[in-house]
Amino acid sequence: MTVVHADVTETPIDADTLEALVLSSTDGALVTFRGVVRELDGGREVNALDYSSHPDAARILRETCESVAAETGVTLAAVHRVGALTVGDVALVAVAASPHRGDAFAACQLLVDRIKVEVPIWKKQHYPDGESDWVGL
Repeated sequence: MTVVHADVTETPIDADTLEALVLSSTDGALVTFRGVVRELDGGREVNALDYSSHPDAARILRETCESVAAETGVTLAAVHRVGALTVGDVALVAVAASPHRGDAFAACQLLVDRIKVEVPIWKKQHYPDGESDWVGL
């Protein structure tokens, strides 16, 4: 199918807009993933995150979306947020639309898994005791 939108942004992500971009009258399934900043990671309390990205992150995100769309035949969109986020903020939205739910679920999961591996975006976690560390480097 196609990729209708892929971007990296410092502003809050509007999942409804992404869903409207991918959904067509031939689709019977719309799957949305929202990656939300949680307050616990590895048993340690987290109070904020800073996401940083490589200058090519938006291009690589688009290429990742295009690759998954080509493999699955599902229409996709994804946006990853960078900058300072707090608990409850949405860091990633990925959406998939297809005629059947199984295809949409599988494509959305594959897309999110690949984004986490392929797109050069890094996360620094901040803890209530004032310490911080980079995650996934």
